[in-house]
Amino acid sequence: MGLVDRGRIPAPLTKLFNLGRSYSMWVYQWGLACCAIEMGAAFGSPRYDVMRLGVIPLPASPRQADFVCISGTVTDKMAPAVRRLWEQMPEPKYAISMGSCANCGGPYWDSYSVTKGVDQIIPIDVYIPGCPPRPEALLEGVVLLQQRIKNEDMAAKWRGEPFRALGAEAPSREPIVVGGGPVE
Repeated sequence: MGLVDRGRIPAPLTKLFNLGRSYSMWVYQWGLACCAIEMGAAFGSPRYDVMRLGVIPLPASPRQADFVCISGTVTDKMAPAVRRLWEQMPEPKYAISMGSCANCGGPYWDSYSVTKGVDQIIPIDVYIPGCPPRPEALLEGVVLLQQRIKNEDMAAKWRGEPFRALGAEAPSREPIVVGGGPVE
């Protein structure tokens, strides 16, 4: 991978690497509340077989995961553990926030102990709205994340720059919202 270190990767090779990375992702599941049931249905049920998308749902530790799926209410007491989990993951890493509670605090947003969204702790790539969101929405979020990985500039990612699409001038790491609505 000396080409990656020097930042000179031919475009066809970048596309090939990105295709391989997008269809062989290990997910670390961080289910904190009721949305974890829907996440478990999407990742474990034969009806919503996520492995056909190239996502392996059972890594042994965050050190083996490519992306984390956080679902449920993140409390202030849990926030340091979520941050530690994120810091243990190897680069390149991605995050999906699933459910209203993880996105913005949900119906508990005015509670003294609830974090007003997991995006205050870690950077989020895909938001999945809903209370609780359907397993199909999680599968759509995974597909949208795969599309983002296919189009990113791998050399910029390894240099630590934010998301940059192939051929783009300025880096942009706009989060993706399943359903296409705005991020609130």
